[in-house]
Amino acid sequence: MKKNYKMTICYDGSRYYGWEHQPDRDTIQGKLENVLSRMCGEDIDVIGAGRTDAGVHAKAMVANAVLNTELSPEEIRDYMNRYLPDDIAVKEVREASERFHARYKAVGKLYCYTCFDGPVKPVFQRKYVTILDFHPDVEKMRRAAAYLEGKHDYKSFCGNPKMKKSTVRVVDKIEIVRKGGFIYFNFHGTGFLQNMVRILTGTLLEVGKGKIKPEQMPEILEAKNRQAAGPTAPPGGLCLVKVDY
Repeated sequence: MKKNYKMTICYDGSRYYGWEHQPDRDTIQGKLENVLSRMCGEDIDVIGAGRTDAGVHAKAMVANAVLNTELSPEEIRDYMNRYLPDDIAVKEVREASERFHARYKAVGKLYCYTCFDGPVKPVFQRKYVTILDFHPDVEKMRRAAAYLEGKHDYKSFCGNPKMKKSTVRVVDKIEIVRKGGFIYFNFHGTGFLQNMVRILTGTLLEVGKGKIKPEQMPEILEAKNRQAAGPTAPPGGLCLVKVDY
């Protein structure tokens, strides 16, 4: 009996070439499909809520797959966790309606980008933070972030120059929080373009460094040109925290 299952997955993306299936390369989707295909004895397609870049992490990526199995959702979860590598874990498996589609049904995503500028390097978090060699002005970054919230054409913040589809997105909240030596950039929106969160972060860090003024954000958006925005922040500091349905 074929049923659609919704899965919540966490992973350390450090050694993977991103979410999306690629021939001859380790990807998260590839690992999940291999394990489920072995479990079901046939090729299984796993649909993810989004495509995280190479080196990016997730605390709660959501995916779905249609499986023909007698196993209960808990048994599916346990089977997957037994055979998946140590840096990927399935937190939950639930039966979903036939119409559930992890990507098309998603209405929002929360990403967190973590930086560190404290005096002593954080040894145990080193794979999940970006170490800064300067102390950014958080207040300036917050002022710049306010311009970037809302519904805009984010073409200047898209890493794919050949993007044919619309680059208009809604980013309803950008929150910048400092806790000791850590600075957390929280981005919530309906969806994000390729590298978009990392380019937004890289641009805000340039503001924090004093290289770009907060008031320049509208013209960077208006330019619709990747060259107008700041650099792409490294992938290790980025984590997909939550997907909303």
